[in-house]
Amino acid sequence: MSELSKPEEDFQDPGEAQGPCLQLVFGVEVKEVDPREHIYIMVSILGLSCNAMLSSGQSIPKAGLLVLVLNLIMWNGDRAPEEKVWGALSRLCVYAGRVHCIFGEPRTLLTHVWVQEGYLEYRQVPYSHPARYEFLWGRRAYAETSKWEIMAFLLRVKQRALRAFPLQSAEAAREDDEAD
Repeated sequence: MSELSKPEEDFQDPGEAQGPCLQLVFGVEVKEVDPREHIYIMVSILGLSCNAMLSSGQSIPKAGLLVLVLNLIMWNGDRAPEEKVWGALSRLCVYAGRVHCIFGEPRTLLTHVWVQEGYLEYRQVPYSHPARYEFLWGRRAYAETSKWEIMAFLLRVKQRALRAFPLQSAEAAREDDEAD
C-alpha cells in the first residue's frame, strides 16, 4: 500500500486562499494563532458585531454585507438611494424580497434589523413624491468602525483576490484594456 504525500508548501494558507470570499460574504478574517500547529481562528472584520444568532446558538456572520452597504453609502455622498443599494446587491444575487441562503430576507435585514441595531438609518428622502428612501450610516456603525477602515478593508480584499486569482486578474485587466 502506497501513501500519498505532498510537500507542505503545495498547500495554500487558508487565510490567503479563502480570505476574500470569507471577508466579503461572512465578514470574517482568518488569523493564524499557532504557526507551529497551524491553528486558525475566524475574527469579525473591523470590529463590527452585527452577527445574527440562530436558535441553535450558532452565529451567522453578516458583517461582510454590512461593509458593502456602508461602502455604497460612503461613495454616494454619505446617503445612498435605496434603488442604488438594491441594484448593487443584485449583482451579488442578493435581492429585496427574496430569501438569501446566508442573509435571510435582505430587505428586513437592512431596513429593520440593522436600523434597530443602529448600524443603518433608513429614511424617506424629504419632499420626494412618490416617496423614495435612502440609507445612511447609523450611530453604531460610526462607533464600531470608520470610513477609513472600510476603504482600507475593501482595498485589502481586492489585493488578496488579485493574488489568489492571478490568471483571472490578468485576463480581466487585458479585457479592460481592450474595451478602452
